[in-house]
Amino acid sequence: PGRMANIVGIRFKSCGKIYDFEVNGLEVARGDRVIVESEFGLSIGYVITGPTAPEHPGKELKKVLGAASEDDLRQKQENEEFERTAKDFCLERIMARGLPMKLVCSEVTLDRKRIVFYFTADGRIDFRELVKDLAAKFKTRIEMRQIGVRDVARLIGGFGPCGRELCCAAFLKNFEPVSIRMAKKQEMVLNPAKISGVCGSLLCCLSYEYEMYDEIKKDVAGMREAVLKEKRAEEEQRIGEERREAEERRLEEEKRRQEDSKQQDQRRDRQ
Repeated sequence: PGRMANIVGIRFKSCGKIYDFEVNGLEVARGDRVIVESEFGLSIGYVITGPTAPEHPGKELKKVLGAASEDDLRQKQENEEFERTAKDFCLERIMARGLPMKLVCSEVTLDRKRIVFYFTADGRIDFRELVKDLAAKFKTRIEMRQIGVRDVARLIGGFGPCGRELCCAAFLKNFEPVSIRMAKKQEMVLNPAKISGVCGSLLCCLSYEYEMYDEIKKDVAGMREAVLKEKRAEEEQRIGEERREAEERRLEEEKRRQEDSKQQDQRRDRQ
């Protein structure tokens, strides 16, 4: 029997990971703005894919609560101003407490029941007193989330050395592993300034054509081996022919010496 198409893919930012939600009997289409209860909290997301049938029918998914209303969108706009206020206050408290951390941004749920502060740091940070300050100020749940340099680039955005918008902020769903081997395989100049992005990590785009280069290298290696094998065969044939010609000359020379020796013997006998 056919499975019901009741799963939609929802994204919460302009790019990034797409999460599956159950439509819960609602009529939704791609491009719709909907309200969902995510792990983060009550949020507005965009329907990117679906509705489709579930790949794993037994898996329990969170449900779409409904379409985003004008009030919801207005609340989201007000929350953006609230996020800026929260970030400014958090920065003030970080400086006051002398914490070795860099605040990147803040994010609040639609119902303001949770504020998440994203930051970077070289190691672990004891931010318990900071959380107390923030909770006392905003009277809501506070979460501090440490992120990596690539996540910072995605959140802030910008332009890469190619002059285009950062891939992580424009269309990448996930961060794929990138290694220096990829740059070597593509015969790039191993200059950190040339192969690193604005985040300081290796360029994500090094992985885009790596598999193609890898396949080409294998094909070229196979072609090179075939050419070398052909050349070896030609060289062996040439050496063989030279040896045969040398042997034929030796035999002819030997035969000529024997004939000369025979003629000399015959002349001595006549004398």
